Amino acid sequence: MVKEQLEVLKALDIAKTQLYHFTAIVIAGMGFFTDAYDLFCISLVTKLLGRIYYTVPGSAKPGSLPPNVAAAVNGVALVGTLAGQLFFGWLGDRMGRKRVYGLTLLIMVTCSVASGLSLGNQPKAVMATLCFFRFWLGFGIGGDYPLSATIMSEYANKKTRGAFIAAVFAMQGTGILAGGIVAIIVSSIFDKQFPAPAYQVDAKASLPVEADYIWRIIVIFGAIPAALTYYWRMKMPETARYTALVEKNAERAAADMSKVLNKEIKAETEMVERMTTDESNSFGLFSMKFLKRHGLPLLGTTSTWFLLDIAFYSQNLFQKDIFTAIGWIPPSQTMSASEEVFKIARAQTLIALCSTVPGYWFTVAFIDIMGRWAIQMMGFFFMTVFMFAIAFPYNYWSKKENRIGFVIMYALTFFFANFGPNSTTFIVPAEIFPARLRSTCHGISAAAGKAGAIIGAFGFLYAAQNQDPKKTDHGYPAGIGVKNSLIVLGVINFIGMLFTFLVPEPNGKSLEELSGENDGDDGEKEYPQQGNNRSVPV
Repeated sequence: MVKEQLEVLKALDIAKTQLYHFTAIVIAGMGFFTDAYDLFCISLVTKLLGRIYYTVPGSAKPGSLPPNVAAAVNGVALVGTLAGQLFFGWLGDRMGRKRVYGLTLLIMVTCSVASGLSLGNQPKAVMATLCFFRFWLGFGIGGDYPLSATIMSEYANKKTRGAFIAAVFAMQGTGILAGGIVAIIVSSIFDKQFPAPAYQVDAKASLPVEADYIWRIIVIFGAIPAALTYYWRMKMPETARYTALVEKNAERAAADMSKVLNKEIKAETEMVERMTTDESNSFGLFSMKFLKRHGLPLLGTTSTWFLLDIAFYSQNLFQKDIFTAIGWIPPSQTMSASEEVFKIARAQTLIALCSTVPGYWFTVAFIDIMGRWAIQMMGFFFMTVFMFAIAFPYNYWSKKENRIGFVIMYALTFFFANFGPNSTTFIVPAEIFPARLRSTCHGISAAAGKAGAIIGAFGFLYAAQNQDPKKTDHGYPAGIGVKNSLIVLGVINFIGMLFTFLVPEPNGKSLEELSGENDGDDGEKEYPQQGNNRSVPV
């Protein structure tokens, strides 16, 4: 049972919502704005890249990226993100959250710009350098996941901690929306300045040489919000939980938080020493003690994030292909290059505006009322329902008169992904693990998610191809079709529901209660479970 708590941590837990909370949300959130923009803006310009670099003169259709190139362009940033989550998650526990936080931002700014300035004008050169810099861009983005979540959880009070972490993550939705808006504006300007006919009218004229600037400007724009927040990241003090519980520096923790909270806080050196040297607070990640206390929760956070991201990234990266399949985006040959970018961006912006963004903010509003577990279970359930509702009568939805209904149903899957597991899988790992392992465990959970995203990005690219080899995109083998692919995603969402039973409910508890770090904890950690008053020992 909990017997004692450091005064500095108690002060953070009971602090009223004030300016420093919102400052932390903005500073951490702008990183996530950039993360989402950089990861998903590539889906807006992949068709344009195919037109510019892979159009065959005399072909009836504009060029498209070859399968291996498309997979690399879409997936390489995710591979980098996975690596960054593991590396920076570990580094955040070794060196401190603040020291590493600025480094991730510098990598993101540098590689956003470098991606848009990809060298050469030959396909191999451009794609190779684009993929190289997008890998390192992803590496920096990966570091933002565990660090932003951990910093926000360690700054927040226990009453509204879920809403604060969710607000940081909600900036992902704003980043996705911003990507679409930027693409709409850029493509509209180029279409007005360099008007071009449809490809089927005049193939060469449909792709002005200036179109090469469109994708570069869209990609480079992601560096701006990250650069604007670098100074403020460097001004943030280290979190008191890291300073006290990991660095064992009670004086600095008290001094830093006295400034943040505008109140005098006593340094409790003896208590810090006692807590941090206690046997129950000194076990490592690869120990039986960790396995006994945190093994099942870690399995819960990794498995649900893995399953969620297979579906979520498949939907996000390839919704343009789904909209094309149902005819919501016209065939490529009926548009010019800039017009195609505009219509893809318009479709994705509409989905983001009507379902993705509201879903995130519904989570912010309700997470500390409903709890994490209930929202995650509800989200997976409705994602399953709506995915099956789209997939099984897919032939009905693909008819022209029913396409608006399809888009509404498809949008609802996004809404419940974000008012559901896409938010909660980010929040829970930042709450339930010890301070000395918190960033590492969040990084492991997030990396499991990105492994799912890679499967989704690579797998759906091939799986969604038409079952008739004559109707597949150029260079692709026959797949199982969009309908069967959506059924598979529905099954994955259902399995995510089942693994949610392994996820504990952290609502209303201090981080030290959840991790068992309080002085006097008996070492047998109990997690409050979903929807009732019983506890399950872990």
